[in-house]
Amino acid sequence: MKFLLTSAGIQNTSIHNALVNLLGKPIAESSALCIPTAIYPFPGGPSMAYRFIRGLTANPMCELSWKSLGVLELTALPSIKAEYWIAAVQETDALLVQGGDVFYLCRWMQESGLADLLPSLRETVYVGVSAGSMVTAPIFGETYDDPHKPFVIDKGLGLVDFALLPHLDHKDHPESSISKVERMATEVPMPLYAIDDQTAIKVVDGAIEVISEGHWKLFTR
Repeated sequence: MKFLLTSAGIQNTSIHNALVNLLGKPIAESSALCIPTAIYPFPGGPSMAYRFIRGLTANPMCELSWKSLGVLELTALPSIKAEYWIAAVQETDALLVQGGDVFYLCRWMQESGLADLLPSLRETVYVGVSAGSMVTAPIFGETYDDPHKPFVIDKGLGLVDFALLPHLDHKDHPESSISKVERMATEVPMPLYAIDDQTAIKVVDGAIEVISEGHWKLFTR
């Protein structure tokens, strides 16, 4: 599988070009399935899922003029014949994974069966936003602006071999300031990329490339 792990979607020309490169053809000739599941636990989750699907959020993904676009709702998959949804996933060019609650997303990636299928999708491009990117790591660390619970580590899907923290130094994410991220990185036993909203991590066959028109930092232990 090929990965484009973003903080906030396709925010600039460099990230857009990286997506086209991974697809191997124009977006207008490519199909995609969007996965809104992670956003539901948040207040207003259903309306935010609708806005994501319609391409009305600040995280450009679904509005990129795909040849075809469908919705893959993870919570529905256990009640659907597996051969139906598996065929749809295998036939699509890209999976667009929305951000939100990374713990909830990880749970439903596993319970739906999609996590087991993903490693077999050699040519599919996985495009993550925020939590949709974080969940691909062997472990993920979720940040909180709470002195009693500043950082929580849990097991991820292990699709890539590094951890990722999005929204670096974003004004709306004080928990992701560089000073706090530096302290958090000491708790993560693997390389950790902290990226801002103008940055993405491209991964093909284990080879990592940082795509950025902003700033980022790699922490290693």
